[in-house]
Amino acid sequence: MKTHRMVFFGSVFSGQLESRFALTLSLLFLLFAARPCCSQNPSGVAPPAQQNFALADTASLSVIGGKAEPVEYLGRKAVRLTTQANSDIFAYVNGSSIQDGTIEVDIAVKITTPPGVRMPGFTGLAFRTRRDGSQYDMFYFRPRNAQSDDQAMRNHSVQYVAKPDYDWYPLRRQWPWVYESWADLKPETWTHVKVEIHGRTAQLFLNRSNSPSLVVNGLKGEALQGGVALWGYPGEESYFSNLHISPSNPLPIKNGGEADGIWNAVFASDYGRFEGVMNLHRDGTKITGTWSGAFGKELAVTGTWRDGYVELRFMGGWQEDPKSTPVPAVATLAGWIDDDKAAGRMKVEGRADGQWSAVRQKTR
Repeated sequence: MKTHRMVFFGSVFSGQLESRFALTLSLLFLLFAARPCCSQNPSGVAPPAQQNFALADTASLSVIGGKAEPVEYLGRKAVRLTTQANSDIFAYVNGSSIQDGTIEVDIAVKITTPPGVRMPGFTGLAFRTRRDGSQYDMFYFRPRNAQSDDQAMRNHSVQYVAKPDYDWYPLRRQWPWVYESWADLKPETWTHVKVEIHGRTAQLFLNRSNSPSLVVNGLKGEALQGGVALWGYPGEESYFSNLHISPSNPLPIKNGGEADGIWNAVFASDYGRFEGVMNLHRDGTKITGTWSGAFGKELAVTGTWRDGYVELRFMGGWQEDPKSTPVPAVATLAGWIDDDKAAGRMKVEGRADGQWSAVRQKTR
């Protein structure tokens, strides 16, 4: 009898466990079913924490090339950057870090050069930067240009650069009007700046507008991750206040994309759509190959490769219409390779400009 009682009580206890287990599974199912869809964060990993810097003092700054000091300007506590040397000032924000996400800060610039000296105001915000200032992407601002009655100068109000290789001069000469734009700016006025970074794209928003003042597709900086820095120019006073960095989960891209292979390319230009096939070979930083399709067959391609970033050129024939005689024209492509896809800017010198994309053919 004792044995039977032990079996009986054991079976009852086991049944109770099974019932509780089933109930727990049901509750868990209902709990997860009621949660919002996780497609906004498919990795399930929480984004990095927000970083806040009031910039009411200089404790968080490492300064190169000038002086940073705490001040009160236009009714708020801020940091002022000045330099007397014939070089800019770079103030790295210690503890800052971003790959993808949003940077917000308030910026003002006071022009202190003597009357008659043309100085449109220069101040900027650098991101994905190294601590020593040797490499960074940056948006910078020229408020007095925004007030000019010369439209060409107005178009130089906000600009993008990537140090050390892609300062304003090569970008403006190689890709006119692509990396700069007009924006409604004024000297000696606080401007709210927001930069949104997603992979190889950055957008600049001013004064809480929902429309970007400048969009950069294919950031040219060498790094996908780095700190944030404040930037100023000789002969002026730059002011910064209330810096907020809100990192997000980064897009799954990495540098080092391989150029070798056969690529089906599309050039979506302001003149029309053109297609071609590139057969590329890389030897270190040097690229050679051919282009066939629009503009000609088996055209020799030359170029360079830097950690997945490519710049390519070839000489082809341009026709205004199918009946006209082709005239020589130089085509230039610049952009990034990510796995088996590539994209960037392309132009046919003096003829057409736009974006290109390409997909690598699969090998059997």
